[in-house]
Order: sequence, then C-alpha cells, then structure tokens
Amino acid sequence: MTPHSKELIQYGTASLMVVSGVILSFISFFVNGDVTEGVLWYMAQALTFAGGVFGVSIYFKTKLGESEHRIREYLNEQLKENAPEHSTLNTQP
Repeated sequence: MTPHSKELIQYGTASLMVVSGVILSFISFFVNGDVTEGVLWYMAQALTFAGGVFGVSIYFKTKLGESEHRIREYLNEQLKENAPEHSTLNTQP
C-alpha cells in the first residue's frame, strides 16, 4: 500500500462518515420531526473521527516538514564549516 492510497482511504472514510451523519440527521428530522439521541451520537462520532483523521495528519505533516527543514539547515551549516577553503593538493609549480 502506497502512502498516497493510504491517505486517500483515510480522507475518503472521514468524508463518508460526515456525509452519512448529515444524511442520517436529515432523514431523522424529516421522518420524526426532530433529531433523535442516537442520530446525534452518531453525528458526534462521525465528526470526532473526521477531525481526528484530518487534524492528526495535518499535524504530523507540519512537524515532519519542520524537522526536514532543521535537518537541511544543520547539514548545510556543517558542510560550509567543514569544506576546505583552499585546496593545497595542486599547488605545485
């Protein structure tokens, strides 16, 4: 499973949960005249799941990007410090 397909599955299931919660809420409202407790619980769980999927993935992508940036800066600094300024190997007349 590639990372792209994994993200697609995560976002797809989160979106389907929210859409199914909204549809179930509308059906419950139009059939009963109010939204029942069980439907509200399902909608809350769907929103919690979707928030978790979107929030956690965004958080980790942000932290991973910050870490990569810090590592690149550190490596560039180390390369600049350790790079020879003048090569003495080919200084023979």
